[in-house]
Amino acid sequence: MTIPVSTHATAISRVPVSLGDRSYEVMIGNDLLSQAGTFMKPILRSPRAAILTDENVAPLHLEKLEKSLNEAGIDHISIILPAGENSKSLATYEKVMDQLLDAKIQRDEALIALGGGVIGDVTGFAAATLRRGVDFIQIPTTLLSQVDSSVGGKTGVNALQGKNLIGAFYQPKLVLADVGLLSSLPKRELLAGYAEVVKYGLLGDFEFFSWLEVNGPAVIEGDIAARIRAVEKSVLAKANIVAQDEREGGVRALLNLGHTFGHALEAETGYGKNLNHGEAVAIGMIMAAELSIKMGLLSGQDGKRIHAHFQAVGLPQKVPEIAGLSWQGNRLLDHMRQDKKVSGGQLTFILLRAIGDAFTTQDVAVPNILDVLTNELNSAN
Repeated sequence: MTIPVSTHATAISRVPVSLGDRSYEVMIGNDLLSQAGTFMKPILRSPRAAILTDENVAPLHLEKLEKSLNEAGIDHISIILPAGENSKSLATYEKVMDQLLDAKIQRDEALIALGGGVIGDVTGFAAATLRRGVDFIQIPTTLLSQVDSSVGGKTGVNALQGKNLIGAFYQPKLVLADVGLLSSLPKRELLAGYAEVVKYGLLGDFEFFSWLEVNGPAVIEGDIAARIRAVEKSVLAKANIVAQDEREGGVRALLNLGHTFGHALEAETGYGKNLNHGEAVAIGMIMAAELSIKMGLLSGQDGKRIHAHFQAVGLPQKVPEIAGLSWQGNRLLDHMRQDKKVSGGQLTFILLRAIGDAFTTQDVAVPNILDVLTNELNSAN
């Protein structure tokens, strides 16, 4: 089944995230960055803000954002952080807070996150805690952050013991998802984001998955209308789930499809460049599908269809060979037990009954988990 893409690539889609007095819009379109100041001005309590970005994004997009803020009469400072997952740390957070306090950012002023998931998470956590809470705005510059991390209010940093273990739920005031910014991304980063796009089809929208089977290559190759449609459908799915369960006490856990395995893979690689978050989630979704098949929940036919789509668009399906690293199932299981989703000592998994039908469970036998890990790790050798 093919769902038509929008014929108006210049149109702006507005997706509400309905959370009472913490509600906000996600604006999705092309070339939104040049109008960012105009979009922000009505929601800012004071015409002053601090931009947080990184050394990769700044040369590409910071000047355009600053020009837009100047045109709207919004005073601003800019803080440029080192790029990469290592900046998602307490050490970076402390440095950022020092700079914000030195700049005398007040409670009625705002922070602006210009970057990918790391910048968004660090900025959001800083906003949640600076003077006990200031407003912040997300301008995600990667596909991964546009469809996932910029929406829903999860903020924080990593700890030595695991990923995202220190943080807060803190909602932005506005999200500007400019798909035009995605043209500067290398294909590997686009695929990392696409893993989260296909996740929304797998967890709850069979028709969207079917649309991606036809249009996924166009999303990756740069078709603006297809990208707007993919981001819009993904954000709609996430916004609906977040509106039902802001703090991940129930249905929001579905958004972690592939993440229990994926975070363990990331932890084992030290959150380094050999395996990025989207790649880990992609492999994690394959492992979740294989576990679902092993437990008699998912049909082998659906499993083959998932593998075929991953193959068609170039998503990874097995762990990479990394020099000096010997993948071991028991070590990955140990990482899973440190995951923040562990409850009562039990691991939580998101499994599949069918494409578009996911559910959460703790009723998974450890031998089944180890069998899937062992089989998937051996297939990489």
